[in-house]
Amino acid sequence: MISFVQYLRGIVTLVVAVPMTFGVSLLAWLDMTFFRRSMEKAAIFPLFWGRAICWLAGVRVEVEGLEHIEPEQTYIFAANHSSQFDIFCFQGYFPHSFKWIAKKELFRIPIFGQTMTKVGFIPIDRSRGRQAVRSLDDAAKRIAAGSSVLIFPEGTRSDDGRLQEFKGGAILLAIKAGVPVVPLGINGSYQVLPKGRWLAKSGTVVIRIGEPQATDHYKSKDKQALAQSLHRAVGTLLDSTSQAAEDAPGAAEQL
Repeated sequence: MISFVQYLRGIVTLVVAVPMTFGVSLLAWLDMTFFRRSMEKAAIFPLFWGRAICWLAGVRVEVEGLEHIEPEQTYIFAANHSSQFDIFCFQGYFPHSFKWIAKKELFRIPIFGQTMTKVGFIPIDRSRGRQAVRSLDDAAKRIAAGSSVLIFPEGTRSDDGRLQEFKGGAILLAIKAGVPVVPLGINGSYQVLPKGRWLAKSGTVVIRIGEPQATDHYKSKDKQALAQSLHRAVGTLLDSTSQAAEDAPGAAEQL
């Protein structure tokens, strides 16, 4: 049963999250527009945003397995996705420099979208057809040029907190970019804020880092093989409550 303090924290987090998001976006936009700080220095704004929201909700974040990655190496980080708090925790506490991949529609939001462009976020077209393929190619080039990113190969948040099948589009992006893919297991975020619930609970989220997997020997036709390999790797980094269902095939064909 949720305590009064947890309930109050959840209410405050819910009320504050949206205005804080736009407030931090505005500060970052002003900083990048008038003070011309670098993208790397501007990363302090989203880092503060992630940590502040976790602090408000009473969420503690731990990162394990840092010995598996190199600070200067470009990676695609592939993680399970069971909660909106995956984003806050990763943004606030993951120590490796990275950019977000976001659907192109978000870049049209005043100030928020302009800020995402200025700090180097990468737009992706999630529709089908030539535009989607072109945006995937453009994103892969940005990654190959040195922008590490986080992807959620499940495509959306898990309904029950368990690892779901991986979508082909995210895997194809990894193959096109040709950089190592690092499996991540995000544990505890579903208990903090499962899909469909509005109020977050306090708790501990553990981000486990697995060993990087090379992708330069994969071709587009091999996306199922890479998806299954990553699915298994992510699964080994999850607590038992987040494990994939026994009948999950590990990958889907659609983009």
